[in-house]
Amino acid sequence: MTSTKARVVQNADDAYEAIRSINHKTFGGAMPAPLLYDVLGSLKGVGHLLPQALRQLAAGLGRSLDAYDVYEDDNRDPIQSVATATDHLTRAAALAAQLGIELDLAQSAIAGQGFRQPADS
Repeated sequence: MTSTKARVVQNADDAYEAIRSINHKTFGGAMPAPLLYDVLGSLKGVGHLLPQALRQLAAGLGRSLDAYDVYEDDNRDPIQSVATATDHLTRAAALAAQLGIELDLAQSAIAGQGFRQPADS
């Protein structure tokens, strides 16, 4: 695996770990709108960038059929497997685009909200 390909795998691992960390750090806690606004500002970028990444991954998978001697360990047709994966990646890209829109709308909904610290803190 070339270093660029290895970095892409590492980037995907890092994205997974970042979301896992958010899940861990936000479990059961309160989060005021201004802080969430900042979080959503970063996360909505995921929804806006992920569709392109998924489309490019699908295209690369398709090109792999010409670039490599691709086979299936159960004697299925690799072309069919790639077509099925491409269909799923295409749908995932559309859903990710919707995710970006929804996160943008959520951020806009709380844009003007502020908060005060409770008197006992």
